[in-house]
Amino acid sequence: MLLAFNQTSHVHLSLSQFVLHCDYFLTKFDVVQTMELQHWWHWQHPLVFNEDERSGSDCNGCFEPVFGPSYSCKECGEGSRPIHHKSCAELPLGLHHPSHPNHPLILIGMYKYLDNKEEYKKFSKCDVCGERSHEYCYCCYRCNFNIHIRCSSLSLTIQTEVHDHQLTRVWKLMKFTCDFCGKEGNLPYCCAQCDFGIHSRCATCPRKLKVYRHNHPLHLTPSLEVHQSDSPICLLCVRKVDTLCLYYCSRCDFVAHLYCAMLHYNREYINLQELKEEQSAESKSEDSELHQSFDSKICKVKKTTVGEDGTEIAIEIKHFCHKHDLKLTDEISNNTKCNGCVQSILSPFYSCTPCNFFLHKSCSKLPKIKRHPLDLHPLTLSYQQASFICSACGQRCNGLKYNCQICTTNFNVQCILLSNTLTLACHEHRLYLSWTNSLQKCSSCNFENYGVFRCSTCEFVLDFKCATLPQATWYNQHEHPFNLCYTPEDDSGEYYCDICEEERDPKQWFYYCAECSFPAHRGCFLGKNPNVKQHI
Repeated sequence: MLLAFNQTSHVHLSLSQFVLHCDYFLTKFDVVQTMELQHWWHWQHPLVFNEDERSGSDCNGCFEPVFGPSYSCKECGEGSRPIHHKSCAELPLGLHHPSHPNHPLILIGMYKYLDNKEEYKKFSKCDVCGERSHEYCYCCYRCNFNIHIRCSSLSLTIQTEVHDHQLTRVWKLMKFTCDFCGKEGNLPYCCAQCDFGIHSRCATCPRKLKVYRHNHPLHLTPSLEVHQSDSPICLLCVRKVDTLCLYYCSRCDFVAHLYCAMLHYNREYINLQELKEEQSAESKSEDSELHQSFDSKICKVKKTTVGEDGTEIAIEIKHFCHKHDLKLTDEISNNTKCNGCVQSILSPFYSCTPCNFFLHKSCSKLPKIKRHPLDLHPLTLSYQQASFICSACGQRCNGLKYNCQICTTNFNVQCILLSNTLTLACHEHRLYLSWTNSLQKCSSCNFENYGVFRCSTCEFVLDFKCATLPQATWYNQHEHPFNLCYTPEDDSGEYYCDICEEERDPKQWFYYCAECSFPAHRGCFLGKNPNVKQHI
């Protein structure tokens, strides 16, 4: 039995003009009213009740998309407004739970520990499901016992899609091996009829689901039936799948871990009963065409000429990011950067000489709207002279960017144009985009990030910052271009940077001019903010 206590939230009723104090659940009224909740997570403003939320924004409590009854802040900006499922907003501040009967549990939020790795590791791992999560949890500070809010509210008995009989919750900390995934766990759901035990999280797995990064629905499948190699690779996190069951598309040989497919930023919440696989593929095809379509609001062709092969070439354009017309040219001067991607200018490009404005031809053709696995919503192309932080690589940038108007995330065009699969000179194997809920360390710079490119054969990892490093570029007024190098330039055993004159680590990438035997740390060479163009 769950006992809730110490909830003293205020609910303001605009029509009744009084304040109701409640112990746990908000009182329901038959008349139409506007309810407000003063919530501990966002004390600055009241959260306003919405009977039918449709944004699909992530709940600040459980981090699942919000559809239906909810509470949200109307005073904060659209992209940063706090939002909760009704059930998450009305959680008691404390409770007695059968999984930890000795002491009461206190509701806490993970956001306060995000900047402290040790504290985050301590409080984010649930002692029931064994997983780490940003979601709210109930905590016993005496025993360091934590339970996610979703695990705390699990029913005593459930009927699931993965088993034919009713399953009963065993509220006892006991080690068991899940008959569904093959992994160990605590507090199982058990079947009295056939000695079947399963994790609570595995019990919620649907037989079929859809992920954003694949065209077709994925089906729950035993690992032995998959046609990949002996060790199939999850194409969401790019790690080996070693569970008894997985999600699989037999048409494309696409494999995903159970939990990777169910992560809120991977799973596409649609009605699969109404979705035909042919329609899904067709919609993705239309989406792809949308990304490549020409938008006259972005770029208008003013003058054209006919090339040697008979194709029409735009020699003068009007682009939305500059007030003057831009002319096609191929005269490159040293250390000139594109105002769009802020990389060294390469032919062909457009320019406005009086303004010192340059734009790669490829940057002039970027689509207005684009989708990317790093964000669940369509991204819109815009131009920003002031600097912003790219949500993929974490670097300060300016120029052209793609931003999500719902999540308020910003991406520089280099990161957003990277393919999900990369073949780079720095590594012998192909790299795949891996997006997980745990930090992954880059093999090049040792920084950690959630979104990286990972090798499915070995443990090589590359973050967006290193994956977008220019392969060849210029340095100040140096007469030759520099190339990015991954191994030492010679076998002398002594390696120095010719810019700072400090010693170089031979394991670290560097820039090198072979003509002048000029090596340099990539930090010294690129500078503090290489993706920011001054006086843009």
